[in-house]
Amino acid sequence: MRRVELAERPHWRDHAKEVGFSFADMHGEPYWDETSVYAFSLDQIENDIEDPATALHGMCREAVDHILASEELLDKLAIPEAHRDLIANSWKQGDPEIYGRFDLAYDGQGPAKLLEYNADTPTSLYESASFQWQWLEDQLEAGNLPEGADQFNGIHEALVARFADVFEPDSDLHFTAVAGNPEDYGTVEAMGWAAREAGLGAHYCDLDKIALSDDGQFLDDEDRRIAVLFKLYPWEDLLRDDYADHIEGSGCLFLEPAWKALLSNKGLLPVLWEMFEDHPNLLPAFFEQDVGEAMAGRGSVTGRAADAFDRARAGLARAHVRKPILSREGASVEIMNSGQIIESASNTEYAEHARILQAYAPLPQFDGMRPVVGAWIIGQTCAGIGLREDRSRITQDLSRFKPHYIAPYSG
Repeated sequence: MRRVELAERPHWRDHAKEVGFSFADMHGEPYWDETSVYAFSLDQIENDIEDPATALHGMCREAVDHILASEELLDKLAIPEAHRDLIANSWKQGDPEIYGRFDLAYDGQGPAKLLEYNADTPTSLYESASFQWQWLEDQLEAGNLPEGADQFNGIHEALVARFADVFEPDSDLHFTAVAGNPEDYGTVEAMGWAAREAGLGAHYCDLDKIALSDDGQFLDDEDRRIAVLFKLYPWEDLLRDDYADHIEGSGCLFLEPAWKALLSNKGLLPVLWEMFEDHPNLLPAFFEQDVGEAMAGRGSVTGRAADAFDRARAGLARAHVRKPILSREGASVEIMNSGQIIESASNTEYAEHARILQAYAPLPQFDGMRPVVGAWIIGQTCAGIGLREDRSRITQDLSRFKPHYIAPYSG
């Protein structure tokens, strides 16, 4: 794994405008950045990222059963009591999942470490699946990449196949996101594009235009019944909205399904550590309410984490990360070193939520930049990656997206 300086394609901004990539720059700063790229070996991709990410997803599915069997864990994940049956039924009846994204710390040497799972509404899909593939083809044609270079990117094709597996031909699907957000719309349109290629109908409706009929069905802005709804709107918010009371009786299948609320929650991380302690791709993680007093030297560990915490205490004391169980794009995250905050996110909008403590895995540095690998799960298999980098230790909403390639084997 290395960071390679590379000339930009001369007309990539014109191409971005042509294909509707309107958020290539955000807030006056570049978001898509191809002035440098990341190169991997095939072994690194297959053995350090692809296979572990697929295995991690299988572990997460095991964790769903574990969480649903424990009211204590549902409480710790702050799952609203009124909608726990909705989540449990969604899992028991096998409501299908489409996609998710693991964020991994990986330096090209040791095992990739799971930082979190964006299992419900992950963004950067369009740039991962489509725009970086076009970048690869253009740079190969221009002779700017080694002959035989490839990319770990079967995301779009896997999405098409997943939609075709889940739904009958000509089924109608609806897609929604908050109006006026180009990045969210880009993600939704990437999903709709895949659904159309799978032979399905794909209709978009702004989130605030979805209505409820007199008989309890959801309707789009043309008063059509919504039978399947892909919503780029997180379950932790939806379950606290008034409309949540109407979901179970609406007959509408939601994508991602309600059970994904358990996996998009940072409380998943201590659950995974409890279930799979010392797994090479996991970091020690605990609920702050269980170990916070012990970490501060004021008390003992509560709950069932005592033995595991004793084994992890020294490492956590050296450095750990405090994360709200409900947080996005690094908001309200703090990195602690020997009891002192060494970096914290400027966005603190999730600060009121309960937290977890996770052992600190520093992101590698390349030319002063710290990349995080986003491993895309389509269905239950890892199908590609996208990278974002930042000078900050905390990857945030304006971190830059970087394309990648797989270097040809040189013997």
